[in-house]
Amino acid sequence: MTEPPSRRLKVCHLITMLEFGGAQQNTLYTSTHLDPRRFEASLVTGPGGVLDDEARRSLPRMIFAASLKRPVRALPDLAALGELWRILRAERPDVVHTHSSKAGILGRLAAFLAGVPVVLHTYHGFGFHDGQPPLLRRAYIAAERVCGALSHALIFVSEANRKTARALGLGDPASHVLIRSGIALSRFPAKVEERGRLKASVGAGMHKPLVLSVGNLKPQKNPEDFVLAARRVLDEHPEARFLFLGDGELRPRVEGLVIREKLHGKVLFPGWRRDTPELMAAADVFGQPTVPTVAPSQAFSRQELIERTLDQLQQPEGAR
Repeated sequence: MTEPPSRRLKVCHLITMLEFGGAQQNTLYTSTHLDPRRFEASLVTGPGGVLDDEARRSLPRMIFAASLKRPVRALPDLAALGELWRILRAERPDVVHTHSSKAGILGRLAAFLAGVPVVLHTYHGFGFHDGQPPLLRRAYIAAERVCGALSHALIFVSEANRKTARALGLGDPASHVLIRSGIALSRFPAKVEERGRLKASVGAGMHKPLVLSVGNLKPQKNPEDFVLAARRVLDEHPEARFLFLGDGELRPRVEGLVIREKLHGKVLFPGWRRDTPELMAAADVFGQPTVPTVAPSQAFSRQELIERTLDQLQQPEGAR
């Protein structure tokens, strides 16, 4: 048996905010499952995340960077960079592993300035997409190129994202590693004894067809297309209900769109739910709109989402 090292390596994971999303759950799982005989794990994040309490209970060391917030603003971001630098200088980790776009840029710069020996970054997706103003998109890509040069390894959760990074010149291709996010398959499909009651608990009606989507309410997840697709489907299936589980910066915009399209009570945004697997099992259709350049292997255009949903709703209930 291999003897544990005389000194544990200090590994600091860094993410913008612990929202209830895939990147955040991946980060929390990775941080809490490092071998404690070999690694001393810590997590640095901005405050206010849904998973903050869970992280506090699970991790021996968690640090909140008060100035680290999701919106991109020059002066507050400069303050966040300084705060992250001070944290890393005090913690003196052997490895910094950043996640998410904002923390990925500021965290890697801070780690470089603090002299951290090894810097890693996981791309759970990209902060840039074709829907952004061209100058802004180019600026984000340029920042990723700079930070890619500061990274000892770049980890991708999908082959499509790795190809995108290679095409855009993000980091040395020799440093690219593909590690797909694991899923606890034992939870899927979830067992739902009272499907109608569960649907009714989110305001969707016990016996109405339910179309479900899950994700952060941010541009990359394209929730506005979910609303516009719902409007078109409801023209033919007015009894259907549409449910988008998640939260984020676009909530005011998509809720305004629901009102303008007169879809109140038919398109629902209840926020994050812990019973997402059960709601997925209770739904009749799952539809995931995504900006194609962010996750091309997962993307459905609005028209594709409409056609697939209409096709499924035309099937007998037991065949959906």
